[in-house]
Amino acid sequence: MNNRRFLSVFKFFSASPRLCGLLFILIGGAIPLFSYPSKQLNMGIFKDQEKVRAPELKGGKGWLNTDKPLSIAGLKGKVVLLDFWTYGCINCIHIIPDLKFLEAKYSKNLVVIGVHSAKFKNEAENKNIRKIIMRYGIEHPVVNDADFKIWDAYAVRAWPTQVLIDPAGYVVGRVSGEGHLDTLDRVIGEKVEEFRKKDQLDETPLKFALERAKVGDLPLAFPGKVLADPESNRLFIADSNHNRIVITDLDGKLIDVVGSGDASPKDGDFLNAGFNKPQGMAVDGDILYVADTENHRIRRVDLKSKTVETIAGTGVLRDFNGFGDSGLETALRSPWDVEKVGKYLFVAMAGSHQIWRMDLDRGYIAPYAGTRGESRRDGKIKISEFAQPSGIVSDGKRIFVADSESNIIRDIDLEKEHVSTLVGGDLFAFGDKDGTGDDVRLQHPLGIDLYQGKVLIADTYNHKVKILDVEKRKVKTLIGTGDEGQKDGRNASFYEPGGISVAGDRLYVADTNNHAVRIVDLKTRQTATLKIQGLKPPAEKVSRVVSPNLKVFNLGRKKIPIGSKSSLTFDVELPNGFHLNPNAPQKYEVTFRGGKGIEIERPKERFEDLPLRVEFRTREATTSKISAKLTIYYCREDNTGVCYIKTLIWNVPIDVVSGATADIHLTASVK
Repeated sequence: MNNRRFLSVFKFFSASPRLCGLLFILIGGAIPLFSYPSKQLNMGIFKDQEKVRAPELKGGKGWLNTDKPLSIAGLKGKVVLLDFWTYGCINCIHIIPDLKFLEAKYSKNLVVIGVHSAKFKNEAENKNIRKIIMRYGIEHPVVNDADFKIWDAYAVRAWPTQVLIDPAGYVVGRVSGEGHLDTLDRVIGEKVEEFRKKDQLDETPLKFALERAKVGDLPLAFPGKVLADPESNRLFIADSNHNRIVITDLDGKLIDVVGSGDASPKDGDFLNAGFNKPQGMAVDGDILYVADTENHRIRRVDLKSKTVETIAGTGVLRDFNGFGDSGLETALRSPWDVEKVGKYLFVAMAGSHQIWRMDLDRGYIAPYAGTRGESRRDGKIKISEFAQPSGIVSDGKRIFVADSESNIIRDIDLEKEHVSTLVGGDLFAFGDKDGTGDDVRLQHPLGIDLYQGKVLIADTYNHKVKILDVEKRKVKTLIGTGDEGQKDGRNASFYEPGGISVAGDRLYVADTNNHAVRIVDLKTRQTATLKIQGLKPPAEKVSRVVSPNLKVFNLGRKKIPIGSKSSLTFDVELPNGFHLNPNAPQKYEVTFRGGKGIEIERPKERFEDLPLRVEFRTREATTSKISAKLTIYYCREDNTGVCYIKTLIWNVPIDVVSGATADIHLTASVK
């Protein structure tokens, strides 16, 4: 990606001002923008206006969550919602639950396509987008629009932006920023009804070959932050995608686990409490404060009584008004880190681009610094502006802030209540450059801590840890090659480290995309991976078996011979122009209910092709019932990437007798 493309934004609001959350989001990210090229279009049904045909989705650098590229033409009959986003943008993250709601409500009618137009160089790589898809559980197709070809074709001007396209392939309109779920829901519903009446609506559910997070059986899953407490010899790990806090000693011996693993705001004991993508933590004796990011809450963990309680936040993002009140009556926006100073808990409120402060004695929380505008603006705390602050630490007199979207490190003087920038660039001035003051270039730093009077920085998208001499405003790389990896030793590599914490001469690093915690010896610069003995992933909850798009066939009674091999043959006719998706989990399962002496060689297994023959043997005369289940994923061959999923079940009563035929043919058509 060419940085000059972004720097031109600052010349004026012309061209393509690609600012996360609609250009500084002056009123908290809920500004609508109804425009398409030079036309003013409404998010309603077109009336007496020239229709604009949706441009094709050309120029992408790769597709994810689908085995083939999609096209507007190939999705005729479906309502299509394009979501223009970049994965470091907190406002884009806030949109994800809205998209999931719409996908579930209009599962037969709507196709959501994420158009990932990256701000940062690191965000433009397919493998990194794949990681974020898995981290946030995104289940719709995503195209990597690294060169902004699709962005430019649709004349998009802000992250996040959603463009709605009707089943005939025409643009309905667009919205930018947050808070448009009701509008999108209403207009999608109108379009569904309109085209259903015209008999021009394709209501066949589509499924796609998803990027699956293979982290369910790992001890840690995308750990976001880490906190070392040398006084108690404890290490606290925000095991973010497992929705829990892991507690070990400083050598990795497991002490306790806080949270059930459920993504929920539930208070209670350690075993039953829930979190949702927790991030930063602060400890005060036996009290641990947690930024419960996607619950939009601050949680208080009592390490003695082993209980969790909410002390701030309502959990309702749409209720956020930016004003202070008692903790439990105040809506928060994606708190990312916390730091305790005296009786106050300071909060890096990433979602509103502010620093908040909670009086722990009074239970009152309110904005402390930042106007909610998204920019690099120094000065008195009430007029200062931040851009997605994601890490904070204090020496008691000052607060240092990793201001991630501005790619800078800030300094808040608590006595003078004044904000200044120590090092770094600006919203679109980023990179990987050591140096002094404004000449320094960082890339989306998320973590920060203190060491011997200096500030350590998790330079997240540069896969490094850097050190800042505050008085000289000088930065140099401490550890990390700059390439993602998980190499230990002196020449160590990391993969998007999100949090850091110092204990003595050891630096603990939450190495997020490596699903690990790393330990750096600050004297020798040697790095090792922390081994946590006995830590297991959260126990899987027992849930009902899901059978997508189920169809059941009840066949007549069949006769099977005694004492010989017999077989079931699955034979499914696919629509013309379709094939089984070789990357999807095609699977079958065969069970016998009742009867004795029936043995099947492979009762449950994946397969790659049809027809499929499964053999079994009978040893004595009996009566039984076969239940044969087949789940298939099949895709179009015309380069549209459209895939379907179907589950077929055949119930076949059988009699095992002498002189019968040996085979049962199970047929179906999914045309």
